[in-house]
Amino acid sequence: MPKKKYIVSLTPSERNFLKQLTKKGKIAAYKMNHARVLLKADINQKEGGWTDSQISQSLDIGHATIERIRQRFVEEGIESALSRREQKKRRRKIIDGEKEAYLIAIACSKTPTGKSNWTLQMLADKMVELNYVEQVSTETIRQTLKKTNLNLGSMNPG
Repeated sequence: MPKKKYIVSLTPSERNFLKQLTKKGKIAAYKMNHARVLLKADINQKEGGWTDSQISQSLDIGHATIERIRQRFVEEGIESALSRREQKKRRRKIIDGEKEAYLIAIACSKTPTGKSNWTLQMLADKMVELNYVEQVSTETIRQTLKKTNLNLGSMNPG
């Protein structure tokens, strides 16, 4: 069996803190799971720390997650191990609340001359034309309208 690279060794106060955390009624599930992983992985228990396989089976958590929790505890401390990582690759929303309001206003407005209904492409083009966005796909327009329960098929031309 390969030797663990990140060994969890809790102090009595850290152990007590984690035990209290797992007894709280209102706590995020991920935080509860992270605390349980640290408690089970602690080598300062009478029977020593559990293996990742034992923890994985007991808590129904993947091995990679367990290893990341161990690593963050060793490298960054208990608070980091208990919290989630901020997603760095998450893209900024193209249509935020304010732009969403403009989109709805356009969709509810009178259609261009010669057109009976707004199309997704027409709405996307209008958003760009009015400089609300630099560019936007019809799929982003569709998802935004769907989220707001706005149906272009049931819209009455102005």
